[in-house]
Amino acid sequence: MFFKSRFPGLAFLLIALLVTAGSVEASSGCVWKVTAPTGGTLYLGGSVHALRSSDYPLPQAYNIAFDASHRIVFEIDPKALAGSGDALLKAGKYPKGDNLKNHVDPRTYDYLKRIFALMKIPESKYSQYRPWLLVLLLDSPQSGVSDELGVDEFLIKRARANSKPALGLESAQEHSAVFSGLSDKQSEALLLITLIPQSGGADRGAIMSAWRRGDVDTLARITHASFADFPAFGNRIIGARNRNWIPKVEEYLRGGKTYFVVVGAAHLGWGDGLLALLKARGYRLEKL
Repeated sequence: MFFKSRFPGLAFLLIALLVTAGSVEASSGCVWKVTAPTGGTLYLGGSVHALRSSDYPLPQAYNIAFDASHRIVFEIDPKALAGSGDALLKAGKYPKGDNLKNHVDPRTYDYLKRIFALMKIPESKYSQYRPWLLVLLLDSPQSGVSDELGVDEFLIKRARANSKPALGLESAQEHSAVFSGLSDKQSEALLLITLIPQSGGADRGAIMSAWRRGDVDTLARITHASFADFPAFGNRIIGARNRNWIPKVEEYLRGGKTYFVVVGAAHLGWGDGLLALLKARGYRLEKL
């Protein structure tokens, strides 16, 4: 592969939004206890999908929730990640005889030619791929930041070490469909938003500070603002998935076991966030 990529899988859709880090500070983190009127409970945690080693130890709330739970749930089942990268690459590659030039505006293609020429990537390489896959392949963690150090991976390793089952809210196909299901026009728009420099981005230290203190509304606001030029995709990657996850979360609350559900922290805040959706359904929320 000619780009540095974080495959396999799409388990970490929000890395680019929540990868920044500062010094470790005293913090509570983004973890809530959710209690049903019938007494069932689970824990809901907000993840930063990629971190630096200096971000450890994690806020204690993550260990408390882990120790109190029988099962851990992520956006996608960790076992489903195996081989999902190959399937994603196959979905994102044009069939023989077709290429990127046939699916984007000529002005977009000319712009891409200039951008990739600066990267010294030949046209024969990048033109094989759909715009949404180019977005994923171009997205790489900042220096010192790794998804291998993210909250998800930390908890996956703990679950394996403690023989706790790890599940997923989505199948690999559902997870990848967030991108692979985009139309040509939507995919082109996402690529342009990714490549064209944006002004007014959030302060990196402020993002990590918001996560450490559990300010999920700030994190959700930053995430939605990053899609201001393509709000439909913001809903696709956050709001729509949140609504799809609620029935499973409610099933866990009725299941007789205690689950720790871990998703990107931007999924928790605002009116379309998991916390608001659960509160509206009568569940009691208690921040750890």
